[in-house]
Amino acid sequence: MRIPLIAGNWKMNTTVAEAEKLASSLRDSLDKIDGIEKVLCPPIISLTTLSKVLQGSSVKLGAQNMYFEARGAYTGEISPLMLKGLVEFVILGHSERRSYFAETDELVNKKVQAALDFKLKPILCVGERLEENEAGKTEQVIIRQLVGSLANIESSIDLVIAYEPIWAIGTGKAADGITAATTIKFIRDTLANLWNSDIAQEVRLLYGGSVTSNNIAEFVSQPEIDGALVGGASLKADEFSNIVGQSAAIKKQGA
Repeated sequence: MRIPLIAGNWKMNTTVAEAEKLASSLRDSLDKIDGIEKVLCPPIISLTTLSKVLQGSSVKLGAQNMYFEARGAYTGEISPLMLKGLVEFVILGHSERRSYFAETDELVNKKVQAALDFKLKPILCVGERLEENEAGKTEQVIIRQLVGSLANIESSIDLVIAYEPIWAIGTGKAADGITAATTIKFIRDTLANLWNSDIAQEVRLLYGGSVTSNNIAEFVSQPEIDGALVGGASLKADEFSNIVGQSAAIKKQGA
């Protein structure tokens, strides 16, 4: 049985002090919610502080990015070796990384492999642009991203995949639950073809893109969707706790 997962991607927001305050507030509320994995992905500069804040808590930490080498002359980069012991998860291939920093499927592939080598759980992001969606190319884009990002990687149930249609990220325009579930089922079917159906059934698949407490039920009520990667709403303690609480309750009802 797949354990539901809600991850908060804080992106380039919060100072260390702000992150500490937000994490402290979230710890109190999220620790009361069981049956679901809860992950906070703050800016890397706050990870050490938050690892202390969350020590002994059920709330886990994730990083927003990393490089694929363990160490070396890569100015400004963070390695999986540095993250190991601080975090359990790492977001890779986010559309903002692909768009603003020209990350390719080939580079993401190296990062996914490095994360798995260092026993980190990658949250691999895939998704199509608006023009690709309107041209009916969603499945074509996702196949390309999955095949490229998972090339030569042995099947792993530690992998998490987040479907984030780029046109829905930060726009307030989320996909509807049925459309998201259909695409996520396609992702699971693609994984079955790449690896095997047993592994594909174990991998957790999330939806991301303008997720709020007002629409989370529409997504997590779909059996194919195992949770969400939440952006802006994860920066508000009450809102994020509401999202996690609703998700846990809905998934328990459907179990």
